[in-house]
Amino acid sequence: MRVVVGLSGGVDSSVAALLLKRQGCDVVGVFMNNWDEQDENGVCTAEQDWKDVQRVCEQIDIPYFSVNFAREYWDRVFTEFLNEYRAGRTPNPDVLCNREIKFKAFLDYAKRLMAGKMATGHFVRTNESGDLLKGKDPNKDQSYFLYMLKAEQLRQSIFPVGGMTKAEVRAIAREAGLPVSEKKDSTGVCFIGERRFKQFLANYLPAQPGDIVLPDGSIVGRHDGLMYYTLGQRRGLGIGGGGDGRRYFVIEKDLKNNRLVVVQGEDDARLYRRECDCEQVTFVRDDLPAETPCRLNAKVRYRQADQPCTAELDRSGRLRLIFDSPQRAVTPGQSAVLYDGDVCLGGGIIC
Repeated sequence: MRVVVGLSGGVDSSVAALLLKRQGCDVVGVFMNNWDEQDENGVCTAEQDWKDVQRVCEQIDIPYFSVNFAREYWDRVFTEFLNEYRAGRTPNPDVLCNREIKFKAFLDYAKRLMAGKMATGHFVRTNESGDLLKGKDPNKDQSYFLYMLKAEQLRQSIFPVGGMTKAEVRAIAREAGLPVSEKKDSTGVCFIGERRFKQFLANYLPAQPGDIVLPDGSIVGRHDGLMYYTLGQRRGLGIGGGGDGRRYFVIEKDLKNNRLVVVQGEDDARLYRRECDCEQVTFVRDDLPAETPCRLNAKVRYRQADQPCTAELDRSGRLRLIFDSPQRAVTPGQSAVLYDGDVCLGGGIIC
């Protein structure tokens, strides 16, 4: 069977390709170039990754190509990313990238190459029914980022490292002598890379400075633009040492008055929520497994431990989550993802 593997230049996707080759598959490596812009040093951040892909593919003896999805990424992912920041929310572009690019544009490309399956280096698992399952390694599980996928897409996909730990993946890479065996994992938003987030965002959205205030309206500082801050943030506020001496935390972005609202102390009840509503709700298997309300677990951020909750869908399709325990910094624009044990059911955008 021909399998087209999405190669990022990292160790996970490289080992995925290696394992499939060892299994006797007809493996084709494809590097997705989703962002053409150079960084502030004039370097295209994808160049080194492409070189690593070439080195890996030549070593394990598989054909490889590069495909440019920059236009699709701009139209389907980055435009929405900017719109969310304009609306005062904090988006997660990796979720959209998986739905629109890796498992739509890239999957279509794999089919044009006559592939029976596509594969990636994501730490997730699937079954024959098309369920999305957590990866074996709890510290690397990436099901949170794939919750927008559908069962049909998952049935056409293979995740060779999903049943392994990161340590096992690196051990295989070292044993095989892959040139990326010790390469650092990528972190943060892919198109920003090592640049400062504030500098990057300022290139696309105009900043409007304003006051930082306490809930009673008392001014305690100035912000550089609401788009640069997120709920629960404590670093980078520039107002340390005031009031009772405790750290300040963001609890609200007041768009109407262009004010950033903060409180002192991470135990302040206004940092926490027992409920949240979600829109753009989507399920892997098209619906919740039972009539609502029903008892499930949820994550409102990546790598958060599963949080018991009651989930309920209203007639408009909006999802309400009522948590057993208050959740810190539930952030509009981020995703709330539902689980039934190891099965990732789907989720929605916190609104």
